[in-house]
Amino acid sequence: MEPSSSRHRKVAIALDIGLRRTVAEIESILGYTFRNKSLLVEAITHGSYAGHPSYQRLEFVGDAVLGLAVSHYLYERYPDIGSGDLTALRRANVSNEKLSRVAVRFGLYRFLRRNSPGLDQAVSEFTDIVTMEEEEDDGRISFGGSILKARAVLADMVESIAAAVYWDCDSNLKVVWKIFSKILTPIITLETMKEQPVAALNMLCQKRGKALEFRSSSFGSSCTVSAFVDGKAMGTGTARQMEIAKLNAARDALPKLSGVESVSFDDDDVDAGQNLHKQRLYTYCGKKRWMKPLYKIDKEEGPAHNKKFICSVTVGSEHSKITRCGDPEPKVRYAENSAARHMLSNLQPDEERQPPRIVSALQLALELSKVFFDSE
Repeated sequence: MEPSSSRHRKVAIALDIGLRRTVAEIESILGYTFRNKSLLVEAITHGSYAGHPSYQRLEFVGDAVLGLAVSHYLYERYPDIGSGDLTALRRANVSNEKLSRVAVRFGLYRFLRRNSPGLDQAVSEFTDIVTMEEEEDDGRISFGGSILKARAVLADMVESIAAAVYWDCDSNLKVVWKIFSKILTPIITLETMKEQPVAALNMLCQKRGKALEFRSSSFGSSCTVSAFVDGKAMGTGTARQMEIAKLNAARDALPKLSGVESVSFDDDDVDAGQNLHKQRLYTYCGKKRWMKPLYKIDKEEGPAHNKKFICSVTVGSEHSKITRCGDPEPKVRYAENSAARHMLSNLQPDEERQPPRIVSALQLALELSKVFFDSE
């Protein structure tokens, strides 16, 4: 039996003007010109488009191709880490969430040949949510979005296009990776990947001998999950899928569990909760509709074998920003977390000690303005 690649090369598709334009646009995005255009046409054909081969078979191959290409890259980049970390990194970089956002970023869905109004609505809903985010949060997309679960059709498109490239270039994995290392940017690395929030919260509670319980409820199309630690509500998450709501509840609880108790971490705890204050600051800025926190290494001190890093973080709006520095730390991610802690302390100095105050929108605006103007 002939391999799929050979069979495809014998297929000739008469492309109309519109389809030729579509193929050319995708080739421009990829930076790759197909010898056999029929492969790409099949890769962008949904099962609802009757009378034409769908991308399902290519998607099956593309899933394996991207997994192997990413595995090869990670194996060479991290020669000293174990298979568990390599597996987690590969999973994060080829997850449905990651690939769906890649499809949104490049507008791939507009090229899909389909006949499914329901699918259009679902993808539009997810696309609207993703495009409202200023930048991708690698730690968040590793395990699921904040509101709506990714649409599988978008990830399927990326995988099927990867398979089309793979067959068209005679199964040359180097060619595939040259193209998709750019498409998948930013690559989630060991330095940027955060722990799965639910697993991290479980670990933190186990280390401190605390009981963790998740309680869920739903109303209409909205699901709410609350994380209880020793019977006390520590975090709440809402989303349209229960799975995402639980992730959000854990994300909400992690920084609170750390901040309220003011516990000194041992090394294992720091590794488990190294981004707690960064996560909290990210959430805070999101609620204020500010820019995503911007971190920078300000200073390196000490000898090479005992180097310390000092990082700063900047938050605010386009027209008014505030910057705070953290303490010297042995790792950059710890230094960033320290900077986030100092920033939160500045923005919310009495939040943990005083009962919440009821203030008017004008009072709140004046208080925030004072913080910014005093810092300049």
